[in-house]
Amino acid sequence: MATLGKPQRQHRIAKLLEDQAVSSQAQLVELLAADGIVATQATVSRDLEELGAVKVRIPGGTTAYAVPEHAKESRAPDDHLRRVMGEFVVDVAWSGNIVVLRSPPGSAHVVASALDRAGLPNVLGTVAGDDTLIAICAEGTGGAAVAAELASLAGL
Repeated sequence: MATLGKPQRQHRIAKLLEDQAVSSQAQLVELLAADGIVATQATVSRDLEELGAVKVRIPGGTTAYAVPEHAKESRAPDDHLRRVMGEFVVDVAWSGNIVVLRSPPGSAHVVASALDRAGLPNVLGTVAGDDTLIAICAEGTGGAAVAAELASLAGL
């Protein structure tokens, strides 16, 4: 049995709720245990709250936990991304399908998190260091278009 960190455990809980009807916290604890994940009922209760899970009526009249679509996405609004980009991004460059963004020391992770949460359709993901981050772009789009969009958001 393993004790996962909160993000991994919550991801697994969301996946379980998506894949099957879970009607109680005790059932969820058992399902996690069956997957080798240690979690108490109190921990599962907090995780469900943080995920925004609600009980919904399912066919047959019983209830089951569900995570609403808007809670799963947890995307930042466009104005948040624009503010973060404008405040922290000092340079944008690209090569192939990779965009490189530079920021003041210690703030690349802030920009990467905002980009990840924004869910831009042409950005597959980010990797951040101390003052530099890379954004991996979708194959069909390429780095040039995404770099131009991000530079515009940053006011560069």
